[in-house]
Amino acid sequence: MDRILSNLGLAKRSGKIVSGTERVIEGLRNNTVYLVFLASDTEKNTTKRISDKTTFYEVSLNKNYTSNDLSQAIGGKNVHVIGIMDRGFAKLLKE
Repeated sequence: MDRILSNLGLAKRSGKIVSGTERVIEGLRNNTVYLVFLASDTEKNTTKRISDKTTFYEVSLNKNYTSNDLSQAIGGKNVHVIGIMDRGFAKLLKE
């Protein structure tokens, strides 16, 4: 597992992430999500919706990982969208 995915797991254990399309969009609207991970194998409608929201709210979007990668990183199943709710973790995960 690479460094970003390892740190994503750390953010999960720290309670600094939110997952799921609706919860991430809610976080974007409330300005509590600072970075979004979107699985590269996510369906087209969800990809467009999340891409549009991150562009509108000027939040960075990472599409470099598959759903399987993201699921393993946070210990979940079928994870397609993750929002980072901590500026420090967001900065760490962008590098």
